[in-house]
Amino acid sequence: MSEELVNQTTHSELDSHDYDASHIKVLEWLEPVRQRPGMYIGSTDARGLHHMIQEIVDNSVDEALAGHCTTITTVLHEDGSVCVHDNGRGMPVDRHQKTGKSGVETIFTVLHAGGKFDKSSYKISGGLHGVGASVVNALSEWLEVTVHKNGKKYFQRFERGVPMGDLQELWETDKVGTTVKFKPDATVFETIDFSQSIELARMKQAAYLTPGVIFNFVSKKTGYKQRFYFEWGIKTWLSNLVGEQDVIGAPQYFQQEGNDCLTEIAFQLVNTNNDNTLSFVNNIPTTDGGSHVLGFRSALLTIINEIAKEKDKINKKIGEFQYSDVTDGLYAIVTVKIPEPQFEGQTKGRLGNSYVRKEVETITYNYLKEFFANNEWEFDKIFEKIELAARARLAAKFAKETVLRKNVLAGWVLPGKLADCSKRGKDGTEMYIVEGDSAGGSAKQGRDSSFQAILPLRGKILNTEQASIQKIMANAEVKALITAIWAGIKESFDLENLRYEKIIIMTDADVDGAHIRTLLLTFFFRFMRPLVENGHVYAACPPIYKFSEGKKELYVYDETKKPGDYDMDAAKTEIQRYKGLGEMNAEQLWSTTMDPNNRRLNQISIEDAEEADRLFRILMGEDVQSRKHFILTHAKSVKELDI
Repeated sequence: MSEELVNQTTHSELDSHDYDASHIKVLEWLEPVRQRPGMYIGSTDARGLHHMIQEIVDNSVDEALAGHCTTITTVLHEDGSVCVHDNGRGMPVDRHQKTGKSGVETIFTVLHAGGKFDKSSYKISGGLHGVGASVVNALSEWLEVTVHKNGKKYFQRFERGVPMGDLQELWETDKVGTTVKFKPDATVFETIDFSQSIELARMKQAAYLTPGVIFNFVSKKTGYKQRFYFEWGIKTWLSNLVGEQDVIGAPQYFQQEGNDCLTEIAFQLVNTNNDNTLSFVNNIPTTDGGSHVLGFRSALLTIINEIAKEKDKINKKIGEFQYSDVTDGLYAIVTVKIPEPQFEGQTKGRLGNSYVRKEVETITYNYLKEFFANNEWEFDKIFEKIELAARARLAAKFAKETVLRKNVLAGWVLPGKLADCSKRGKDGTEMYIVEGDSAGGSAKQGRDSSFQAILPLRGKILNTEQASIQKIMANAEVKALITAIWAGIKESFDLENLRYEKIIIMTDADVDGAHIRTLLLTFFFRFMRPLVENGHVYAACPPIYKFSEGKKELYVYDETKKPGDYDMDAAKTEIQRYKGLGEMNAEQLWSTTMDPNNRRLNQISIEDAEEADRLFRILMGEDVQSRKHFILTHAKSVKELDI
């Protein structure tokens, strides 16, 4: 990290003396991490790689949540290393009674050792169950810690988790804070190339959730710098999420501390039919919701039904409203801060603390009851929207049941065009969604039929962003997708029924191929979202060129590469441009795009749900003006258009 950045984040007025090694609780030793890294960071792919940064940043965020940090800076270096700096109190440097080592060494070499296990250090915290720092250390080629504390500077280096000497006391300083620099171990991870866009999205999210804290991002590789600071936190986030959509009533925001639960919620209803609820616990995303989300929705449903009864607004045909009625068009951010969160699974997908539901439910109910009592016209607007959603639900249920019964799910017969694999059980299996009969034929001939299935689609599938459920379920290509994947759609989607571990979109490397891929991703995003959220959707990367010079052949995946980049003679090199998958024979398609040993796959993830939702609405929705503006704005960034 540059000295300039460190100087910017000096925060000497904070008292660092009240945070020492006595606050570090030791639960178990580090040994298993390098043998089974997936148990601690979820995976060794790009997700696990980025989790490494998140764990270190989480420690800095915990300092901010505790009121001891105002600036957090992340730097991506050219050598693949990462540096995270905060101006918090500085990690403990004194000797720990149980381990006999310094607080720094204890934190970075002992599993379940950290201030988050001591309530006097952190009332609330995130992190990976307190194993974050030591796991990052164990899975790094090297890691260096610099601490500014007690008027002094301290330094220690580790290599693959092993200390290279004791913590060193270097010189006097008036700075306060901790800097952690590490390089992920290439022998552990499938890739050590960090994505700038993923880190920017996560940093922006953290800045929304930690109002008043500055988040700096610097990429030494690209020269890109970004600063995030949101004084109004999730109120600003809600406004950005909703954008220019047609809203129902005013945005709502409230924050209140209950018994061991600080609740903060912002929400607004919009004229759309999607539920867009984001939830967090101690700034950790809970993608599967949990007790805090259930408490919020339950209170919203209860108060709407209660007031509707009092006003004699209940329609006998509709009856009481259901959860889906109040979440139809709901944009909400639900965040709680609690002392000891209990998550279902190490990936923190769902909050399990049962008392939180009651706390959030009570706080939300009381706020809404008072608000609606003083703003009856706001209730009337919201009631009209919810009643319309209930009517649509009943009509859609009838239509869906009729269509499903007559068409797709009758007998659950697999589509005839599907060339299935022979392996039973989804582990290790793949289904390629292929554009066109020609490419489908090559893929069927070239595949390994033991674990690879092929589903050819004819032309562009339906734009499901705008279509009704009746039209969607009547579309032959969509029906083939649903039955081949076998897990249902929308509320009935169940990952347990998924037939294949990987769903791979394989389209031509041209404009039409990109359009088909976008249509497919729109369908998955809106109707099978857990498929994307759980990392089951991929995009194949077929080669763009084949360079041939004599007997030397090279497949090229980068549009910008030229023969000279590979020591090939540009006069003598024959260049073949692959405009479609069908131009490759079965052997070529296998070796370049389908062979797990050689192929390139891009895993589709939803790291930034806000941006994904916005782009799907713009590119695939009904707002023509927004789409036109988007195209005109980004047209100049298109280097080459292949028509």
